[in-house]
Amino acid sequence: MSEHKALVLDEVRKFHQEQQPAGGFVPGVTEIWPSGAVLDEDDRVALVEAALEMRIAAGFTSRKFESSFARKLKRRKAHLTNSGSSANLLAVSALTSPLLEDARLKPGDEVITVACGFPTTVNPILQNGLIPVFVDVDLATYNTTVDRVAAAIGPKTRAIIIAHALGNPFPVREIAELATEHELFLIEDNCDAVGSLYDGQITGSFGDFTTVSFYPAHHLTMGEGGCVLTSNLTLARIVESMRDWGRDCWCEPGESNKCLKRFDYQMGTLPAGYDHKYIFSHVGYNLKTTDLQAALGLTQLAKIDEFCAARRHNWNRLRAALDGVPHLMLPEATPKSDPSWFGFVLTVLPDAPFKRADLIAFLEDRKIGTRRLFAGNLTRHPAYIGQPYRVVGDLTNSDIITEQTFWVGIYPGLTDEMIDYIASSVKEFVGQPR
Repeated sequence: MSEHKALVLDEVRKFHQEQQPAGGFVPGVTEIWPSGAVLDEDDRVALVEAALEMRIAAGFTSRKFESSFARKLKRRKAHLTNSGSSANLLAVSALTSPLLEDARLKPGDEVITVACGFPTTVNPILQNGLIPVFVDVDLATYNTTVDRVAAAIGPKTRAIIIAHALGNPFPVREIAELATEHELFLIEDNCDAVGSLYDGQITGSFGDFTTVSFYPAHHLTMGEGGCVLTSNLTLARIVESMRDWGRDCWCEPGESNKCLKRFDYQMGTLPAGYDHKYIFSHVGYNLKTTDLQAALGLTQLAKIDEFCAARRHNWNRLRAALDGVPHLMLPEATPKSDPSWFGFVLTVLPDAPFKRADLIAFLEDRKIGTRRLFAGNLTRHPAYIGQPYRVVGDLTNSDIITEQTFWVGIYPGLTDEMIDYIASSVKEFVGQPR
């Protein structure tokens, strides 16, 4: 490192330290966000160093992150994307590739998913001309069950895509076994659950694909960004092609003739010897990220175990403090799981003498941020009216979640004092005479 660069980065560290807010937590004044990034001086230095080196496209740092993150999630290959939404789009789209021959998904094929969640788990199904098959979830865990998924399998079913709800794993081992039994693809949407365990195994390591988001709300952040991971090398190659414009060549931008056959290919009806860097084997996208984001991702990844431990600590502290509070359903971990929680979810019971809106208004007035359990029942949103889909069973619990459920934060930026204030505020509201 040059002396000048070292001086710049040293000044960046000093600048970061100067930016730290003065004073401590003030109940009712200090904002308690439901989610957010936890960024330190190493993160700031990493971004500035990447900028100083003008690493403005995907390159060495992106590849280093992909390799490190794949090892963390016990997968062979990881491909960075510009968002978690793009990661889901790539994972579903890859299953339509002609390279999968008879196994490929075709328009009209069905994909099982849950009705209650975030739309970007479902949208790629519709965007590829496939049919979502919606099933309900359980209350308390907010995940679906093996029985519900099994009941939804029909003659047109080809895949399953489910998110681990708020970091709480769905019964992924059993659903993976069900998928294998019926020759279905399984995509784990792991965007809220990095570091969670199911049956002693890390989530994201069960399915054909797993997807992750690096939006600031998530377990580690790049600002924006996402990732698709798999241990199937054919699927990995398809994802890389579709992410990178659909091209057939695997050389990085700026590389040439890495395979030593750049002008020896004949594909499609192109003339023999057409430049392989400009041969396209998929109808693809440009969904790449940059080394600036990957540099931040690497420093965040070094802290992921610490972040996950803080999430578990905060969730457990809040769960213990609220145990026994009437009129509220408290969350429960899925049996056999050890979640790395995304949020702390509460459902107002039907016989409560207050409404969800009343409790939320009370908390928000105290600067305690709240969020819905994402979209609730997606079939009730205007975007999906008139869209093709099938529902198996009823969606009673998804409707209850839409009407009665919300969550508060437990992310690593919250202190014990903040968690205790959330708990005391909830208990104060519930205990008020009505």
